[in-house]
Amino acid sequence: MDRQPAAAAPHGRTDRTTHWDTVYETRGAHGISWYQREPSTSLELFDALGATPDTAVIDIGGGASTLVDHLVARSFRDVTVLDLSASALDLARTRIGPAPAVTWVAADVLRWQPPRPYGLWHDRAVFHFFVDDADRAAYLTTLRAAVPTGAVVLATFAPDGPDSCSGLPVARYGPDELADLLDGFDVLEVRRHIHHTPSGAEQPFTFVAARAARAGSED
Repeated sequence: MDRQPAAAAPHGRTDRTTHWDTVYETRGAHGISWYQREPSTSLELFDALGATPDTAVIDIGGGASTLVDHLVARSFRDVTVLDLSASALDLARTRIGPAPAVTWVAADVLRWQPPRPYGLWHDRAVFHFFVDDADRAAYLTTLRAAVPTGAVVLATFAPDGPDSCSGLPVARYGPDELADLLDGFDVLEVRRHIHHTPSGAEQPFTFVAARAARAGSED
């Protein structure tokens, strides 16, 4: 859990953007608590869902995450990284260099309108920052619009995880709670993962991998 407090919990897009730009500009990609050298659990769940290099992936809150590096290394040809913080995206873009397979989008997922359907929605540690019902509903509306027939890998703090991060409150979820929220998706696999932060703290996460339910039973 990051222990550096924010001045206030940001609610408007401008406030949230400033907050996260400051976090990344102050701490860098390796100084944030959610940094992973290798996003092994996410990649394992991609495999469990049958993702291939042809799968169009959107990484929500990908920011400076190394997931994009691993997907490019695996020859994925259509990866979109969306983050509220342009500063976070700049860190990743500078790190991996020119990558025609990657589209970088600086946007608020609560207001962003997907321009097309994607095959797989990935979110590790964004959804749990939405503690208001209206924000959660907006997020889930965007998710369903982005992957109407696709798959989801969603990860949040587990019920025994931190109750705040980067000075902001978070919601915590078990697998059943996430499954209920992903109405219209069939949960295929769940994982409990203990993340070790750069400072050595342990953070329990809940991961779920789900696929959009097929209409009817003829399939």
